[in-house]
Amino acid sequence: MSNVLTIRGLKVAAPNGAILVDGIDVDLAPGVVLGLIGESGAGKSTIGLAAMGYGRGGCRIVGGSIDIGGTSLMEGTRSTREAIRGARIAYVAQSAAAAFNPAIRIGQQIIEGALYHGRMSRAEAEAWKLELLKTLQLPNPETFGERYPHQVSGGQLQRAMVAMAMSCRPDILVLDEPTTALDVTTQIEVLALLRQLIQRYQTAALYITHDLAVVAQIANRIMVLRHGKLVEEGTAEQVLEAPREDYTRSLVAERHGNLAGEIVRHAAGEVLLEVSNIHAYYGKTAVLDDISCQVRRGETLAVVGESGSGKSTLARAIAGLPPHASGMISMDGRRLERSYKNRTREELRRIQLVYQLPDVALNPRQSVGEIIGRPMEFYFGMQEIPRKTEVARLLDLIGLPQDFAERLPGALSGGQKQRVCIARALAAKPDLIICDEVTSALDPLVAEDILRLLRRLQDELGLSYLFITHDLGVVRRLADRTLVMQRGKIVEQGPTAEIFQPPFHPYTEELVTSVPELRRDWLDTILAKRQLAKA
Repeated sequence: MSNVLTIRGLKVAAPNGAILVDGIDVDLAPGVVLGLIGESGAGKSTIGLAAMGYGRGGCRIVGGSIDIGGTSLMEGTRSTREAIRGARIAYVAQSAAAAFNPAIRIGQQIIEGALYHGRMSRAEAEAWKLELLKTLQLPNPETFGERYPHQVSGGQLQRAMVAMAMSCRPDILVLDEPTTALDVTTQIEVLALLRQLIQRYQTAALYITHDLAVVAQIANRIMVLRHGKLVEEGTAEQVLEAPREDYTRSLVAERHGNLAGEIVRHAAGEVLLEVSNIHAYYGKTAVLDDISCQVRRGETLAVVGESGSGKSTLARAIAGLPPHASGMISMDGRRLERSYKNRTREELRRIQLVYQLPDVALNPRQSVGEIIGRPMEFYFGMQEIPRKTEVARLLDLIGLPQDFAERLPGALSGGQKQRVCIARALAAKPDLIICDEVTSALDPLVAEDILRLLRRLQDELGLSYLFITHDLGVVRRLADRTLVMQRGKIVEQGPTAEIFQPPFHPYTEELVTSVPELRRDWLDTILAKRQLAKA
């Protein structure tokens, strides 16, 4: 069977001339999924974008050849590449929120590619859109496309982005961390649907991820990358079950360690934050229903639950972003105003929020130094010279070179952007940091570094964390107490050791059993069990 994608000797350079990808070969046949794994900055996304003849953030393809179905992207003109992108090879980004235009209805955005490339008439595109929405099991597929992006959940928007990528029936999908931002139960649905879609239409795919357990469920072959070079390549079974290289073995060991991490304990102090009987609504829909919890000084409270359970809404209510309808939030016994607009500057400084999507959270026109330095100027009136010194210190603290202060966010990897978000929060010297999926965009080794950093900062500075996550391995290792939410209500809360100790609450058990395992048959096994439970 002939390849739909052939890459030989790919070399990609950064704007400063540094080589990001060096001598990579790829062969991809119809219906085959090639997993690209490695730590942040390994070149995974750079290879995926290069397969489309594209360099992100000023990066340039400086060597090698890229052939899609007999058409050379390197020798072709710009119009040749534009005709192929979206039509024969399509991209599914990690951040669905950043991929959609918030002012245009979802359905119009799904069919836009097919109409632009002249692949279908409007009637044909509408019919194909409906088939895709049904295949991807989106609710009310006949009317789903009439919604705007902000009116659907993260998991639904991610599936809609897959539909948008499939609008031209491409030969190849570039899947760049398509399930990373999803909770574990939604991730299973999207993984199963992606696999079904690929098999049904014999679409080839490059699956970019840092989660070995996820790639184990969908990839036929795996390439392990580090510093832009190939470390190891082979079948999924060989790479995951009998890795040849030390680096690959360290990734596999880290994934196993993530699930078996010891439950932490911190000596917590007095109550710092108290949430009492909070209700919140979007329109007439209740999204928080009588929520009460506490965060003590020096402790971590994890909030877990599936997409749409109200986790991020609780975080935003505490930060004063969407004013809650009723109830009380207090800090050190002092009641906080519902809206951040009515809170004092000191109250704002004490609670900082690190967002789930760094692409959306960082101003693309500001340098890293300006982004991190802004809280120093706003809260402390810090002048330019001491501000630059403090920015350099924080960059060291989060593990980024000091010269990153001059870079724009577009020149950073997803993991690097998230570190900048953490540094920006630390710049305000807060008492409480609300971490909304702060490690979801990071590869396991980098995520572990971030978790160590957060633990060290907590021990040294007495910080408190409200940690929203779908990674239960992270919860076990970082959280003193855990709060489980479902449909805007608290299912249970208590010490993490007790929450993770059988017998489980039925919903907590569903979350625990939804964490992907490093077995090739795990997804089939879990789907079979759920099907049996429904019967």
